[in-house]
Amino acid sequence: MLNSRKSKPSILLHICCVGCGAYVSDFLKTNFEVVLYFFNPNIFPKEEYDVRLKETERIANKFSLKLIIGDYNHENWLNKIKGHEADSERGKRCRICYQHRLEVTACLAKEKNIKYFTSTLSVSPHKDANAIKTIGKKLEEKYNLKFLDNDFKKNNGFKKAVKFSKDLNLYRQNYCGCEFSWR
Repeated sequence: MLNSRKSKPSILLHICCVGCGAYVSDFLKTNFEVVLYFFNPNIFPKEEYDVRLKETERIANKFSLKLIIGDYNHENWLNKIKGHEADSERGKRCRICYQHRLEVTACLAKEKNIKYFTSTLSVSPHKDANAIKTIGKKLEEKYNLKFLDNDFKKNNGFKKAVKFSKDLNLYRQNYCGCEFSWR
């Protein structure tokens, strides 16, 4: 056989911003064929969403990564978190947001026959990595997939993501994305 090397499995990587997405995709590429998924109906205002998407497209092109762009329906997202607008960061509103974005990611992975999925959400020190892991594991069972439950902020992951962003001259936002984290 000329090429007896097994190909790497694909992983659908939900990315919320390119800074974290670039770092995590670089981290994962050793063991996976990384497919980026930009699905962030929580991001506000639309101009912020557009900036993050444009940067994501730029990095996908630079590193020859496949990119799938999800629908942007901020009104639908607002309906999902209704009643939780005043929740603190890492509270119930955020868990609803994690659930929504991870479930849509899992559904797409299933649809595309991609056996693994994960998210860059755990890179941020402002996100509850245990909640993300719990949600991901439940979705793993529900959709018969594998959730890669890395807490990407461990081992200085957040600092590495920031440095990676600076080295690539990437846009870095100063809030999670929704209007409630903005304030």
